[in-house]
Amino acid sequence: MASLGKTFLAIGCLAAVTACGESGGAAVQTSETGAAVQTSRSGTGATAQTTKTVETAETPTPAPTPTRTAPPAFTSKVSKVTRAQVPYSWRPGCPVPLGDLRMVTMTYWGFDDRAHTGELVVHKAVTDDIQKVFKRLYGWRFPIKKMERVDAYKGDDFDSIEANNTSAFNCRPATGSSSWSKHAYGRAIDINPRENPYVTADGSVAHKNARKFADRPVDAPGVINPGDRVVRAFESLGWEWGGYWSGTKDYQHFSKGGG
Repeated sequence: MASLGKTFLAIGCLAAVTACGESGGAAVQTSETGAAVQTSRSGTGATAQTTKTVETAETPTPAPTPTRTAPPAFTSKVSKVTRAQVPYSWRPGCPVPLGDLRMVTMTYWGFDDRAHTGELVVHKAVTDDIQKVFKRLYGWRFPIKKMERVDAYKGDDFDSIEANNTSAFNCRPATGSSSWSKHAYGRAIDINPRENPYVTADGSVAHKNARKFADRPVDAPGVINPGDRVVRAFESLGWEWGGYWSGTKDYQHFSKGGG
């Protein structure tokens, strides 16, 4: 009978997919998930307890699609200029009183395809013109390299140009003259001086980094060409472009009323 009992037990184990022991006690069974479960046996008969575990795989949440943030809208603010803000570019004896100068803080589009905030010091009479024109430039995504007060370069026009800085007021004489520049009145602006250099009548430039931009027209970012929309935007408000001068060309230069 012992042999017959073992035979029945073996058949029961196979039916239950169980690895059974010959003697009484616990038998080990493998569930569908690979986990070990226990089957108890009493006497010569076996009672199988089968545990079936059903696992449901979680569906991964898809990563959100990155969205490109729209560039900020153009903003501008006009404020009075303090002596501390123009320690190098203004001094007693300049042709414009300090009280007539204004700081225009505004958005501009950079060569890195990002919006930046810059500052221009100009005469209070032309602040509206400046805001209108630079709002258009920003809308066109016309790139500007830098826009800092020339005081960041201790009032040195050469260093400001070398850094490709767009600037306005600077109490200095006109290039090659003893007369005041229109910059000394806060009524002139130089835009991207590297891409738009000052070129003498013989075709030479003072800044080596501007050599390849000495001729016109030039198809490149930040360049101002004859008759283009940048020139027309300034002209519509009574500003003249130095690129139309005879002999010497000052492609970076715009001035209210010329000069």
